[in-house]
Amino acid sequence: MKNYKVGIIGATGMVGQRFATLLENHPWFTVTALAASKRSAGKTYKECVESRWAMTTPIPKAMEDMIILDAANVEEVASKVDFVFCAVDMPKDQIRELEEAYAKAECPVVSNNSAHRHTPDVPMVIPEINADHIKIIDSQRKRLGTKKGFVAVKSNCSLQSYVPAVHPLRELGCNKVLACTYQAISGAGKTFERWPEMVDNLIPYIGGEEEKSEKEPLKIWGHIEGDQIVDTDDIAITSQCLRVPVSDGHTAAVFVSFDGEVPSEEKIIETWENYKGRAQELELPSAPKQFLHYFTEPDQPQIKTARTLEHGMAISIGRLRPDTQYDMKFVCMSHNTLRGAAGGAVLLAELLCAEGYIEN
Repeated sequence: MKNYKVGIIGATGMVGQRFATLLENHPWFTVTALAASKRSAGKTYKECVESRWAMTTPIPKAMEDMIILDAANVEEVASKVDFVFCAVDMPKDQIRELEEAYAKAECPVVSNNSAHRHTPDVPMVIPEINADHIKIIDSQRKRLGTKKGFVAVKSNCSLQSYVPAVHPLRELGCNKVLACTYQAISGAGKTFERWPEMVDNLIPYIGGEEEKSEKEPLKIWGHIEGDQIVDTDDIAITSQCLRVPVSDGHTAAVFVSFDGEVPSEEKIIETWENYKGRAQELELPSAPKQFLHYFTEPDQPQIKTARTLEHGMAISIGRLRPDTQYDMKFVCMSHNTLRGAAGGAVLLAELLCAEGYIEN
């Protein structure tokens, strides 16, 4: 596999920092451009992030002295890379405008942002679940008038805690889901040092999160029809989303119902443990060998275990049991800034490269 030149737009934020650490020794990708807002442009990466570095590993040596570019200078950034990752903190309309500007400059965009998640011809992909949705890029390119450029996005990070666990159950007739998510503070771009109010606290509300948790899976489980992705209508989802005092890692308590005969616990566990997606078939560098792990011990999974599972890229599931109102219930966990955010975007980029949508 040839090496790809990669840029990070929004490199100074928490997700941008995570991108930097994940890409430091990536076998396919080499970071050749870092971009952020105009106020950071012209400074070195170290100057911009040293006082607010939120990762447990040091700033990558190869990036310390890289000069931050102004993300608004699209042509300059695009000229240095084969594609970019985007994780910016801006109003949604401005993000859409910026990402399409890069696409029209023939620079593919793999986005962590939510701005394009419901654009009908923009694929929102979890590589193990709906890898085939990347085919809609051909239609998007026609709309944008591009040959190489496009935008592809990853889903909301809270979905990664439960949608992968529900997905294989759809083949067993799962048609209704109740998910209560307990989301780490890093999902808000915070650490305990920067958000001391969260110590020994819980906030039972995250603005816009429940809408994302209920609507985004419908697109992920949808299908391509003409020049757009059409949401599925064969499953109902309701959710509650809470912010909890955990540094990294999202948890979900999930209740599911089935159409027809309820599968046995043994059948469900077997389905989870044997499930493989396109990422595993292609043996992508960031793909976990086993996507879904079931823990039989009653006190597992625990968030500290879950966030280290397969380098933070797998889903941990436990406590499967019958329910009196729904048919079954279980608990699942994932690392939100690895599997859910930057790592999920890196895996999506690997899929796009492997399938020929990004060229070097």
